Amino acid sequence: MQVIFVEDDALNRRVVRDMLKVIDIEMAEAEDAETGLQMIANHRYDVVLMDLRMPGMDGITAIRNLRQAPDPVGRIPVIVVTADTGVDLRQRCQDAGANDVIVKPVALDALINAIGRVVATGTDDDVVLD
Repeated sequence: MQVIFVEDDALNRRVVRDMLKVIDIEMAEAEDAETGLQMIANHRYDVVLMDLRMPGMDGITAIRNLRQAPDPVGRIPVIVVTADTGVDLRQRCQDAGANDVIVKPVALDALINAIGRVVATGTDDDVVLD
């Protein structure tokens, strides 16, 4: 399984990369949304992990842009990984096209469960946000 984590904080990327190694998942990294979208367009990933607050393009905008891409790129499952906790967080993410949300600090079981849910349900047509 190939995962990309679009996150500006190197420590957050390292923590998630180390968690994914435990379950034998390879993770590519992008430190900003523009780079992440370019990488996604040029390589096959099974899941995108997307931070919301990044310099330049934010995660919501990046997800919307990704959903505008032709298939299969535009249908890659997206899990938002964020420290945001606003009451409308899940709705904003769902409206942008995200499949699921996990909150930082990331727990290994939450990460595994979210990946399992989005992979099991498939594409953006099958949002698992509740």
